Amino acid sequence: MQMDPIARKHLLAAEMDSRNLAAVDVREIRFAPGVQSGRHLHPCPVVGFIREGTASYQIEGEPVLTLPTGSAFYEPADTVIENFGNASDCDPLIFVAFYLLDGEQELIRILEAR
Repeated sequence: MQMDPIARKHLLAAEMDSRNLAAVDVREIRFAPGVQSGRHLHPCPVVGFIREGTASYQIEGEPVLTLPTGSAFYEPADTVIENFGNASDCDPLIFVAFYLLDGEQELIRILEAR
């Protein structure tokens, strides 16, 4: 069976409003089994993908999503993320996050639990 030399698979479409983009900060982030981020927000939009493992992801007021390896995600700027965490108690979670910056910005702001 012959394989196409280039294959494209649509993973995500994210609306960025009318924000300026000055820089992209790319980070590989690893969560040990069972680790959860808790409530937080990002002053900038964040797009990313799950490189290894399975994440649980919830924007405040929306249902929890399960993101297996290969899934893409979008965290809108200034939006409360109820949780982003490792859905497994046995395996690590590794994801790559692209922080879309408009000048000097912090990457994450941890919020108090409710």
